Amino acid sequence: METPPNSPPETPPSSSPETSPTPTVSSFPKPKKTPKTVRFSVFVIVFLLAVGLVAGGLIGYAVTYSDFNGKLNSVQAQLNSYSQNATYYPNATFELGSNVSLSNLYSEVQSSVVVIQDVVTEYNIFGQAVYGLQQGSGFIASADNQLVIVTNNHVVADSTNVTVSFSNGNSYPANVLGSASLSDLAVLSITPMPTGLAPLTLVSSSSLQVGEPVVAVGSPYGLLGTLTTGVISALGRTITETESDGSTGPTISDIIQTSTAINPGNSGGPLLNYAGEVVGITTAAVSSSTGLGFAIPSDTIIRELSSLVTTGSYNQHPTIDATLTDMNYPTAQAMGITVTYGSLVESVSTQNGLKGGTTQATILGSPVTIGGDVIIAVNGERITNTDDLLSYLGENTLPGQTASFTVIRNGQTQTVSVTIGNQS
Repeated sequence: METPPNSPPETPPSSSPETSPTPTVSSFPKPKKTPKTVRFSVFVIVFLLAVGLVAGGLIGYAVTYSDFNGKLNSVQAQLNSYSQNATYYPNATFELGSNVSLSNLYSEVQSSVVVIQDVVTEYNIFGQAVYGLQQGSGFIASADNQLVIVTNNHVVADSTNVTVSFSNGNSYPANVLGSASLSDLAVLSITPMPTGLAPLTLVSSSSLQVGEPVVAVGSPYGLLGTLTTGVISALGRTITETESDGSTGPTISDIIQTSTAINPGNSGGPLLNYAGEVVGITTAAVSSSTGLGFAIPSDTIIRELSSLVTTGSYNQHPTIDATLTDMNYPTAQAMGITVTYGSLVESVSTQNGLKGGTTQATILGSPVTIGGDVIIAVNGERITNTDDLLSYLGENTLPGQTASFTVIRNGQTQTVSVTIGNQS
């Protein structure tokens, strides 16, 4: 084919891709931000957030402080009002709802508590006499218009050369005026009795309640004038004391159990309420135990003190001459009855109106004679266990009296008259 004149020569097709038309100015993309611009924007945002947080915190603090300061001023005003109307007790300690200063209590009673020492004679396997020192505590009391020293019988039993030492260091020889082994009480006298002594006040223990605070003052291990505190842990316990030679001593009922520390040497010291009044006399503790002590109640002291001073003894300890055991569910099952409380009479050594058991049984691994009376009340007073029975008899009956016993006999509830005997 001929090329037209003056026509530009034909350009052959290119093998490269088609090139897009050059864009107009209005279609150019926006220039990208530089790193410097990005960092500046982030800084501004962080700065504004920080300012907002600080401002918010300051505003919140101001509001909270204002509210708190108002409440604090209100409380301070109330305290100022209370302080103006308050009564202050110098050197007082608040104990269990009562303002009590134990140091003041101690200073009031310490001169009336004594240390008792005596010599006991024992014999070795060769028959030779061996002399040992025995020690306990005691306190000054008033009986029949005279001052005497009350202690435990086991502190002075079978002893010689009894001496009494006071808190001021003065010591005097003493004589045993009277004693009662069945209640573990003894009364001593000093001739002449030193002047200026103040007897401790004996009050009835019948109003004591479990949980009441008490104080014991004595001489444990010879440490004169030691004070310990605790509470009444239980009432109406029965204990069997152990003699110094290891033999079984008397069984004593109506005993106070206390958490007050009682150690060797405390025996015979007073158990006091927080008014400094005698509610018992510390007498025993379970060896290797903590907080398990026992005291004879003051009602027993009050009942026997006059006789001990005037006659040298007390022989009106009631008994029903029976072997007793606590009732429980297994025993009730073995007897075919539904009553699970009370005191079971295993045997009776005298004709007093009670009936003993007839059949041997093993209950909870121990031999028990069943079939006898189950005592559930005396003179209308419910008897829960043997401790209850012995405590009631000690507090409310005397030898020779007749009491009305409610018993379960042959599966039936009966009322029988029982003659109270005299324990010797």
